[in-house]
Amino acid sequence: MNHKQAQEEREHTAARQEQDHGDDEQETAGERQQNQIVETGSITGTKGKHVIHCLTIIGQIEGHFILPAQNKTTKYEHVIPQLVAIEQDPDIEGLVIILNTVGGDVEAGLAIAELIAGMKKPTVSLVLGGGHSIGVPLAVSAKYSLIAPSATMTIHPVRMNGLVLGVPQTLSYFDKMQERIVRFVTDNSNITPERFRELMMQTGEMVMDVGTVLDGEAAVKEGLIDELGGLSRVIEKLYELIEEKQANPDEDKAQQTEGGDAT
Repeated sequence: MNHKQAQEEREHTAARQEQDHGDDEQETAGERQQNQIVETGSITGTKGKHVIHCLTIIGQIEGHFILPAQNKTTKYEHVIPQLVAIEQDPDIEGLVIILNTVGGDVEAGLAIAELIAGMKKPTVSLVLGGGHSIGVPLAVSAKYSLIAPSATMTIHPVRMNGLVLGVPQTLSYFDKMQERIVRFVTDNSNITPERFRELMMQTGEMVMDVGTVLDGEAAVKEGLIDELGGLSRVIEKLYELIEEKQANPDEDKAQQTEGGDAT
């Protein structure tokens, strides 16, 4: 083998090694995304127009008590650190929340909803399948909310499982907890407190319960959800909010200044 052939062989080997290294990096990135989905039920999309994070809230909201293994759950101790990380990550520009939940722990659900509502980053929620019970505050906690036409939302009074003391203090506790939910929902949507309570106490619609089941169109008509739509509209709306925020950076600075003056 002459010098020229040896040089060509070395170049070919180097090129092959570089390609293999690139394939390994790509595979590693793919594996990281897959692990993120499996472990947290979320993923950060980096190949679109903007970098957005998708968070899913499904099944039952698990709070202070561990639910049976066969239950599909969203654990609030997993979601809360994710929301903190998303808010402070400069690379993530917006958040999509996908909801298909039957409800669950009231205080855990409200804790997640309050964190989402308090984020400065653009947030858009989408209700798929169902956004029942404490899923209602979670749905309205985003800066803009959408619901699929086939999805439903159940509004009903606060309920409690297990031993309950039949004393006036228990009813007072239920009433205060219910008012927290009413206040949060009406502060973060276009429905009035009076109408929300009316839907909550509706009789004759559900066989074994008090309350109302709203489909997608009815939820929008009542002012609970902003718009009917699907995934493409969610992404489109989130991009709009991101670009509005980028076009008006002074608003964030003004909010920060006001917050500093208040303290």
